[in-house]
Formats: sequence, structure tokens, C-alpha cells
Amino acid sequence: MLNPLLNKLEPLVRQLYPNEVAEVCEEIITLIIHYQDRHLPTQSWVNQRDVVLITYGDSILKQGEKPLRTLYHFMSRHLWDSVNAVHILPCFPYTSDDGFSVEDYKQVNPELGDWDDIAVLASEYDVMLDAVINHISRWSYWFRRYLVGDPEYDNFFISADPELDYSKVTRPRALPLLTEFDSHEGKKWIWTTFSDDQIDLNYSNPKVMLAVLDVLCSYCEQGARMIRADAIGFIWKKLGTSCMHLPETHAAIQLMRLVLDEVAPGTILVSETNVPHKDNISYFGNGYNEAQMVYQFPLPPLVVYSFLTCNAEKLSRWAGNLDMLSPMTSYFNFLASHDGIGMRPIEGILTEDDKNLLMEQTYRQGGQVSFKNNGDGTKSPYELNICMLDMLSLQGEEPEVGIKRMIAAHGILLSMMGIPAIYIHSLLGSRNDIEGMTGSGIPRRINRAKLRLSDIEQQLMQHDSERSKVFSGIRQLVMARKRLSAFAPQAEQKIQMYDPRVFSIQRYNALTGGHVLSLVNLSDDEIDLEPNFQGVDVLTDTTINHFVKLKPFQVCWIKSPNEIRNKKGW
Repeated sequence: MLNPLLNKLEPLVRQLYPNEVAEVCEEIITLIIHYQDRHLPTQSWVNQRDVVLITYGDSILKQGEKPLRTLYHFMSRHLWDSVNAVHILPCFPYTSDDGFSVEDYKQVNPELGDWDDIAVLASEYDVMLDAVINHISRWSYWFRRYLVGDPEYDNFFISADPELDYSKVTRPRALPLLTEFDSHEGKKWIWTTFSDDQIDLNYSNPKVMLAVLDVLCSYCEQGARMIRADAIGFIWKKLGTSCMHLPETHAAIQLMRLVLDEVAPGTILVSETNVPHKDNISYFGNGYNEAQMVYQFPLPPLVVYSFLTCNAEKLSRWAGNLDMLSPMTSYFNFLASHDGIGMRPIEGILTEDDKNLLMEQTYRQGGQVSFKNNGDGTKSPYELNICMLDMLSLQGEEPEVGIKRMIAAHGILLSMMGIPAIYIHSLLGSRNDIEGMTGSGIPRRINRAKLRLSDIEQQLMQHDSERSKVFSGIRQLVMARKRLSAFAPQAEQKIQMYDPRVFSIQRYNALTGGHVLSLVNLSDDEIDLEPNFQGVDVLTDTTINHFVKLKPFQVCWIKSPNEIRNKKGW
């Protein structure tokens, strides 16, 4: 076993740590053997029944109960037959940034629950845990020991000279790159890409890599089916470069993937890189050696833009160029998350006027726009901070119209090649939390409200409430998707252009013969189409014979009656 493993391990270690190859390989192999002895289960690949709920551990609260237990009870009562996976956003002790400044990677935040609560969720759902491994809290044990000169943590962080030129470094936020700290050696300037409470780890030190690999393996041991690598594109620093997407970064991810494959085969590594599409999909590597899934960041702004303009052409052109790199890769599709709607991923896809349209809609609907430094003294929009239901609603119209857009938008999400993930505030039809945003001064809090379980359940029982309408509409789509093999993540897709107001996509599963035509009306017009496609609309149980009449914002999924058909010419 060791020789084949060593043959795969050595080239990666040599690229990252050329002067310590033998020692580092030996320590990694020791780590692998340690976790292999735990006999962690092998995981299977994904299919059309996989739908992920994105949520904080405390998005839903019940007095007197730990939030992770409340989350489990909510999912068991309301999502047991529709959602089969849950992405729990950072659930560790933290000091800022709503969990993304982790104090201790190996503990569950006691305010949320404990590892037993994670185990209960993992017993019935596939769990995704966050690996916030570009940086760690300034109050973490690692950084505190570094500041006092503990040799175990020497060089764990990046000491920098503030007089040098850092203008090429990619800046995700309009904050200083370096932060001054008092240390046992006096004043030190330390690399802090995201904030002064998020201290970048120094991956050029192999001890850091080994510590992080141990953290990742421990998440598998605690039941993680998927691991989300937060801000992974930033992890390797090299002055004079952008410090993004460096060859060493990709080698580091390949090393993580190799170790996870050995320890818990089938564990899915998901890269989170809010960057232009070409850079984003580079984290697939060769299709077998880096992330199995990448976040599909262009999808949210493109879907919103398409509904605002009632035009599918730009979304269709982008979607028509998508392809799977290998049978073992997939897109992680989403419309909303705990963060805002990213603007960088649409560079080269939408024009400046198009971006201005999105920003104007955000401001009109009570949201905010966050900006990033460009390194040349200018700033550009980084993300739109707003709830998706508000973003898809227009001033002066009946609330019902925004609800229809919201459900139709999820019709697009659920029909696309890849695995769909639905943010809890989208599923529950939440509106902007203006008080949370203004009270904290944090724009992202607009989409991170904490909800009382009793309120949610009461509103879901009221069939005329916004929450109930959005929840039941999206849930109906999810339930239908799970029955259609044509929506398997690997099934092929082909874009059709019947009418610019309609997003039209064909999905075909060569293994089962499953064939579906998805039509989504982006407008409030009634539209007559002749797609020359026969079958049954599984959402309305209506027989379709070459002709379709789409109501405003209608989603139509036409299943071909011929399950086994010749793929040629489809």
C-alpha cells in the first residue's frame, strides 16, 4: 500500500516543501494510517435525489433547546422527504464574522450544541462542514502561542514588512492587508487578508499543512460527507503575485484531496472561490485530483439579471458552455447563501450597464453593495447584500409576483447540471433583516436573520402566508426533481432558444434514457411555444404534444415518454 501512496504523495510534497520531502511524506503517511485505523466509511457519488440545505447552526431557534437539535427537529418534521443533505455553516467557537473567524477547529460551539448533535444529523442527512482554513481567529490557541514565542507555533503565520509593495495582492475587502501585533519579539506586521481578527495561516510551513490535514480528517471522523474549503484560493502567499490561484495553491488542494481519498474514500471536497468562472473551475484540477465540486458563483447574478430583464439570452449563452470535466466532478449550484450575490464571477459575462442594473435593484429593495479594493486606488462591486426574495421583487407590484419569480428562479436552479443547494432564508421566503444589518453595521447580516421555530411553523401552516407559498412552491419542485433521472448531476444538458423570455434546457441521462425539457418563463407574459417535444409536464400532470402555453413565471418540466431512446441527434 505504501509504495503507490508514496508515489502519489512525493511529487506534491516536493512542489510545496522541496527541502523536507522525506520528513513531510513520513508524517503525512503516519496521519493517514492513524485515521485509516478508525475505519471511516466509504461514500458513494451523488445523484438527482441529492439536494442540500444551507444554514447556520442557529438560523432556527427554540427556547431551552440547543440550536443544532432544533435544526434536526425542523428538518425531520418539514424536510425529511425532500432535502437529504445539510451544509452547516461554521459551527465552531469563533470571535467574529459570524463564524468565519474560528477559535478552535476541533470543537463545536457550545452555544450551538456538540459533536453528538452533529452525529445525530449525520445519521439521517449528508452533512457538509466548513473548513475555514485560510485563516484563524487572533484569539485562537495557535495564534496566541505564536505571539508568545512557543516554538511549536513558530512560523505558523506570515510576518511581513509593511514597507514592501503589496499592490498586486488580490483584496476581497476594503480593509488593510497587514495588521500590527505585539509579540515576544516586539511589534510585528502580520498578514490578515480578510480582517484583523482573521490571521492568515502560513502554508509554506509544513507543520501548518499537517495541522490542517489533521483537521480535515477529523471532520470525516465526525461524520462529514462533504467538506467546504472556504476562501481556498487565497491560501498560498508569494510577494509580487496576486496570491490567488498560484500553482502551490493547486498543489496544496491536490494534497488535501489525496489524503481525504485515502482516509475516507468518497468524501467530497467543495471549493469556495468567489472569482471569475474560468478561475473558479480551475479547482476541478484534471477532474480527478482537486475538488469534486466547485461553487457555481455566476448562477445567482445571472438568474437575477435574467428575471429583471425578462431575457434568458446571457444566462443561456453562459450555461451552454458548461460541461463536466469528469464523471467525478459536479457543480455546486446555488442562488443564495449566507454571503451576498457575488459580482466578480460575472466579469466578462455581464456589461458595466448590466452590473449597474443589479446594483440599482439592490439599493431600491433596501439592500447594500459591498466593494473591494483593486490595488490601484479604485474600488469595484464585490457582492450585493440582500435577501433573494427582495431582489426578485419589484416596487409597486403585488407580493405574489415576487413569490412567483422566486419559485421560478429555483426551477432554474433545480434543472441545471450539478447539485442544487438552497439557502434556508430562500426556502423560507425571508425578507431583508434591515434591523440586523443596521444594528450590527455588517451588510451581510441582512440575509442572516435568526428565526423562532414557533413563528416559522405557525407561518408554514398558514397557506396564504409568504413563507408557506415560497416553501411549498420550492418543495414541490424539489420533490419532482428527485423522481427524474434526467436531472442527475452528470446528465448532459443542451440549451434551447425558443423565446428570449424563456430559459429552456434539455437534460439527458445516457444511463437511464431519462430525457426532460425544462422551460422557465422569466416574464409576466403568457407565451406560446412549439418546442416539438412530447411528454408529460410532471409539475401539472399535463400531456404535452409539441405545443406549450406558459403562464407568467411558470416552470414546466416535460418528461419524455420514451425512457430509453437513441441519444443520437438529441
